[in-house]
Amino acid sequence: MKRPTFASAVAGCIAVAAFVTDQATKALASANAEALAGGLGVFPGFNLVLHRNSGVSFGMLSDVSPFMLVALALVIAAWLAVLAFRAERSSDAVGYGLILGGALGNVADRVRFGGVTDFLDFYIGETHWPAFNLADTAIFCGVVVLLFWPRRHDRRKNAAP
Repeated sequence: MKRPTFASAVAGCIAVAAFVTDQATKALASANAEALAGGLGVFPGFNLVLHRNSGVSFGMLSDVSPFMLVALALVIAAWLAVLAFRAERSSDAVGYGLILGGALGNVADRVRFGGVTDFLDFYIGETHWPAFNLADTAIFCGVVVLLFWPRRHDRRKNAAP
């Protein structure tokens, strides 16, 4: 069996940080449910709201059993944990850690509330992006890191004399 590397430790720390930050911000939003019920304007183009999403991204699969969504998310999280444990590059570890922490944050909400707590609402004029949370942000950022950070590193290595 392969021994844990520095990269896998980084992945674990980032996953925990993403999970804790996500859960803390969702608890804060839930504690202020009354103030956020109608939306709280922060600045033009951004509101804080409180919304419970029983589906996945953009409300898709909202008719699927929460148990099935949790089971699927846990299978994906286990696969990500294996990838994070095997990561050799720090960039991969960061990406896997962000995705894993975000996924587990949303799983925790599904188990506790039957849906995911969303509270970030961005908009332009009357057009609103679907509300989301910091777990979703961590997942998105993790995917971006996995897709683009290694290429940036490879370009620098190839450009060196």
